[in-house]
Amino acid sequence: MVDQIGQNPWSPGVKSAVFVPDQLVSGPLQLVTDTVTLTGGAVYRRGTVLGMITASGKYTISVKTAEDGSEKPVAILVDDVDTTRADQQGGIYLMGEFNQSRLIIDATWTLAELKTALRPLAIYLRGAVQAPAS
Repeated sequence: MVDQIGQNPWSPGVKSAVFVPDQLVSGPLQLVTDTVTLTGGAVYRRGTVLGMITASGKYTISVKTAEDGSEKPVAILVDDVDTTRADQQGGIYLMGEFNQSRLIIDATWTLAELKTALRPLAIYLRGAVQAPAS
């Protein structure tokens, strides 16, 4: 026999959720975030290195060869943002320690160049930390 639950929005059962970290954030340094407008007609993924377009104050992927201000990397995207239909609000990291292998960067940049460019902003890129060999 099955119990009928009618109009009750609660139903008995057990649900489980598993949090699987993507390991973008890689250290204990305090994270500083902000909300900004992203533009560019693209789908940006968490961990994308962003630059700010000087004329509009909007953020887009940092391309080293750009000439609109976005050639200077200034932030890392917190969550996925879809700007294919219109500009969207999104969160950015302004300070923290990040796993360099989890970043999404434009091909015009090397990791060494980004490390140098982001360090004065208190954005630190780190490689994988491994246990010492015994």
